[in-house]
Amino acid sequence: MVNIYDYDRPNTVAGLVGKHAELVALREKYRAEIKKLTVDIDHLDAAIRLFDPNADTSPLKEYVTKHRAEKGSVKRFVLNTMREATAPLTSRQITELWVADRGLAADEATVTTIRKRIGACIKVCVIQWLIEECGWTDDHDAFGPYKLWQLKRSAPLTRNPE
Repeated sequence: MVNIYDYDRPNTVAGLVGKHAELVALREKYRAEIKKLTVDIDHLDAAIRLFDPNADTSPLKEYVTKHRAEKGSVKRFVLNTMREATAPLTSRQITELWVADRGLAADEATVTTIRKRIGACIKVCVIQWLIEECGWTDDHDAFGPYKLWQLKRSAPLTRNPE
């Protein structure tokens, strides 16, 4: 960080604005470092499981929540993904896009955890009249069929609780 006496601005407000910009840049730098460390920890977990599939690495993760996301980032991702989609999506498809976007290990436990978070986000978005269900998949894997979701075409002017 820059020493307060190194500022060449005598104006207090300009100095505070400069300090604000400096701290925001520092926060972004550390955010990127935390993401890199999280990915590194996931890779180490995968390497440990190669040698011992039953190894419990939870004590090692005592201070790091697995696949933690910033508040609101899942909802932003889901809504942006649906805006860019050319067809309705399933929660599984959105989960796979999230896993790829974050560079996570795509083992079944990770996919299940993330899919639950995506499903909870979709549920909240349905309650907020942002997303609507639009059918079920015809071609699906052994875990299907899946509900299809899309952005709500038009929100009503008033909410009818019936």
